[in-house]
Amino acid sequence: MAHLDPLVIDPAGRDIHGEAARIRDRGPLTPVELPDGVEAWAVSDPDLLRRLLTDSRVSKDPRRHWTSWINGEITPQWPLFTWVAVQNMFTAYGGEHKRLRALVAKAFTARRTAALRPRIEEVTTDLLDRVEQAGRDGRVVDLREGFCYPLPIQVISDLLGLPEEQGAELRAVVDSVFHTSASPEEVTDTYTRFYAALAKLVALKRESPGDDLTSALIAARDDEDGTRLSEQELLDTLMLMISAGHETTVNLIDNAIHALLTHPDQLALIRGGHASWDDVIEETLRVEAPVASLPLRYAVEDLVMGEFGGPEGVVIGKGEAILAAYAAAGRHPGKYGGDADRFDVTRVDKEHLAFGYGVHFCLGAPLGRLEARIALPALFDRFPGLQLAVPQQELEPVDSFISNGHRSLPVHLR
Repeated sequence: MAHLDPLVIDPAGRDIHGEAARIRDRGPLTPVELPDGVEAWAVSDPDLLRRLLTDSRVSKDPRRHWTSWINGEITPQWPLFTWVAVQNMFTAYGGEHKRLRALVAKAFTARRTAALRPRIEEVTTDLLDRVEQAGRDGRVVDLREGFCYPLPIQVISDLLGLPEEQGAELRAVVDSVFHTSASPEEVTDTYTRFYAALAKLVALKRESPGDDLTSALIAARDDEDGTRLSEQELLDTLMLMISAGHETTVNLIDNAIHALLTHPDQLALIRGGHASWDDVIEETLRVEAPVASLPLRYAVEDLVMGEFGGPEGVVIGKGEAILAAYAAAGRHPGKYGGDADRFDVTRVDKEHLAFGYGVHFCLGAPLGRLEARIALPALFDRFPGLQLAVPQQELEPVDSFISNGHRSLPVHLR
């Protein structure tokens, strides 16, 4: 496969699953070309991907292990720059990752997540009231805009103690982070605005600490050496919590609603008690990974794929980049059978990699599942006659090969 020309990834993500199928067709891993000609290895076989995600010879630190970064080839104008340049547990390696994750885990506890349930229920009810009002007299309602999107952004804002007046700016910069066909000017502007908003939040919480995650991250201290997050690590950790904790949950709820509306037989199984809402959530995560492809990881040394159970004779060279192709892995026929593309809530094997795997498994996965577990039954109980307002082929994907969701989700409530 090393002799194959790289498959050019569409930066706009106009055909996530078609592209995922083409990646799979080229084997367990294949060279791909990201925006601006940057090359990487896309790994689509779920078993091979798991082995790579848990191997100490695979890093997420570009400063130490990505040849293109070290050689100065990656500039702040690259559309994915924010994804690789941040200094937090998302891009940390080895002992540094362990330190950062431990500090974040002290602040982002299971207790803090569980305590959000009443607030999530309150926000859900309020949003559904607004949706009902907007849909009176048969008017079309955009559920992504009116429900899927505002629920997670309100929850993450409450979690971080973000003032209401900063919400609009936060939404704009998060959208731009996932805009993987952005111009160099937009990338630079996003980077600047995101840091300005976060610095403003940190300054506020230093002056007036509260019972929120931002204040807890500022105060978090390592038990062994007493160190805290540096200023850059603090800002980048907040950036990670906001971006990852918001967009993924928006897409999870959006995709689950879409799947049920386009598979009424599956919705009937839920309503008949033959499957659960947890089944809906896990099958949605499998068949519609909220993050289609996640940049990037890097080979610390030459990785001989035969040693990982991959194809013989293929080597990911030291310093080369690796793209985790989650959308492709979630529909891999070698694991899920010939109907891997089918949404089936009764499927026995719903195991997936949508929240990552290994030491970088998403800390916010329980919160994302909790939000979906509250939002989905509330929506379908309130509006049992819910229907798409347009043919599903008219729905457009978000402008991203990372984020997997719809630009809008127009529906009739009854």
